[in-house]
Amino acid sequence: MGEMSKRARPFLKTPCPGDVEKEREQRTQLSKEEIRQKIELYNASVTDHLKMTLNASGLYTGFIKVQMELKRPITVRAPRGGREEAFFLPRGSTNTLHISSANTAQEVIEALLSKFLVADNPAKFALFKCCHKEDQVYVCKLSDGEHPLYLRLLAGPNTEALSFVLREQQTGEVMWDAFSIPELQNFLRILDKEEADYVRLLTQRYRTYRQKLEEALRAEGKPG
Repeated sequence: MGEMSKRARPFLKTPCPGDVEKEREQRTQLSKEEIRQKIELYNASVTDHLKMTLNASGLYTGFIKVQMELKRPITVRAPRGGREEAFFLPRGSTNTLHISSANTAQEVIEALLSKFLVADNPAKFALFKCCHKEDQVYVCKLSDGEHPLYLRLLAGPNTEALSFVLREQQTGEVMWDAFSIPELQNFLRILDKEEADYVRLLTQRYRTYRQKLEEALRAEGKPG
């Protein structure tokens, strides 16, 4: 994903009412020739060779980059029907997807989960768009029916103008009943390991502190 501004920017959550209807209206107003012109302008600005291609049917294909910002562990299927494991995906990793103008935000989510062999329900996740304006970043959840490649085309290839992020659904609370028993058991194992690691770290820290105090006391007790 393109570089973010070096200055920290506040993230503002702003509602985007009617985005799907607005997009549908814009898409029907654009002729095939206008789409072709926008794609030519887009490709002329691309610096990473990830260009768009217009097909004879009027559909076009291209690439989007999605940053992964997941706070909770995901459950991953092992290849060939093996055991499922839960782990935390490194935050900030970016994935590039080749999609068409017909692909929706929901399909992009499903493609990302399939790429990582994620077994979790796609309904647990949401795709967000980040619009960078001046010194602020406006974050808005995409509706399932919105078309990310169309948004990418309108914004141009510069990810400072528009970027995509995958996050958990923002429901305010974790929907534990959406997880299976094996998933919950995996989460408990992860928490137990993290707790043990933290206790071990604290024990080592205080053991070192005690050792230094004892050394200082012995030094003070020696005759001059």
